[in-house]
Amino acid sequence: MSLVIFGDLFTFPDGGAATNRVFTYGKGFVENGVKTHVICFASEYTSYLDGETEKIKYYHPFAQTVRHKRFLVRRWQKFLKYFRTYKVIRDIHKQEKITVINVWTNLLVTHLFSWVLAKVLGVRLVVECSEHPLRFFQGSKLNQLKGKAKFFLESNLNDGVFCISKYLVDFYLQHGANPSKLLLVPSTVDPTRFIKNSDRPVQGPFIGYFGSLTFDRDNVDVLINAFYEVSKSVPNYQLILGGFCNAEDKKAILNLVSELKLESRFTLLGFLSREEILAYVNHANILVMIRANNLQSQASFPSKLTEFLASANPVITVDVGEITDFLSDGKDAFIVEPGNSTALAEKILYVIENYEQAKIVGLNGQKLTNSIFNYKYQADRMLGFIRGLN
Repeated sequence: MSLVIFGDLFTFPDGGAATNRVFTYGKGFVENGVKTHVICFASEYTSYLDGETEKIKYYHPFAQTVRHKRFLVRRWQKFLKYFRTYKVIRDIHKQEKITVINVWTNLLVTHLFSWVLAKVLGVRLVVECSEHPLRFFQGSKLNQLKGKAKFFLESNLNDGVFCISKYLVDFYLQHGANPSKLLLVPSTVDPTRFIKNSDRPVQGPFIGYFGSLTFDRDNVDVLINAFYEVSKSVPNYQLILGGFCNAEDKKAILNLVSELKLESRFTLLGFLSREEILAYVNHANILVMIRANNLQSQASFPSKLTEFLASANPVITVDVGEITDFLSDGKDAFIVEPGNSTALAEKILYVIENYEQAKIVGLNGQKLTNSIFNYKYQADRMLGFIRGLN
């Protein structure tokens, strides 16, 4: 049995939240005896082309490391990646007999291309749905209509869907999906990555957040404001943020830090490799999962939260989406309402002042990454689902 994870929502082997989820899928499939191939379909200029990591083979059919200066050449390069992708998948299918293509995309053209590939090869197509399908189609009635038409096509041109939340399962059901074609796959994590075998990256205790760095979607400003209140009472803690942010977000973060005069207590790391992130996550005294309470949060489940839990460090999370379906305040995490910097500051101070108890809560949170959030457990469920598709 062979399986292809295909899409333009991730890079591989390094990348963001989607990459981490792809990695856990791939590793889980491989450890269940399934040959797994990851095809990065985005037109990304990267030093990674084709390779293999932890027995997961990966390909970049765009095959470009630098951006060409001529527009027409760039268009031709993007056109060629469709042929290269077909050739890669055809060759895999000849050698190993692909069972399913798992597609990850927000683009209708990519979805249609994956559906054509599946039909030509006679294999199943399973969609990954980790975000609300209509999140980019709000506002005007025309935009909403476009979104509904796109979703209608995508929801009918597949053999199954992996949904990261019950919200998304219900959304598909409300739009006429067959229940037998839907599988709830919560956030997945490989807890073996979070064994503390690296050196401590900084001296002294620190609070860490590692993920997307925005004010609107991720409410990083709420965390910075909360840390400002904490810093008045706790002089030895630092706040460390790591992850992707564009120039505008970076400027906003640094301006807020400057206004609050936190420069000596604050570090902005920017984008980190998988291994670099591990060192900070594993050695953080407190990890905070911050997020806005919006349509995206209601429908999805933050992968960084399960990674934070895997570290066994005390984790504070905002109560958005379905987090409290899995976690309980004071039992396996510490939970606060979203958007409230005062409540977050109070919770951070509580954890610092009751740190021995907080470490027990952290260990309880880690146990969930060996069961419901465990990559291998979920991969076994997904493979059973795939085998049962008509």
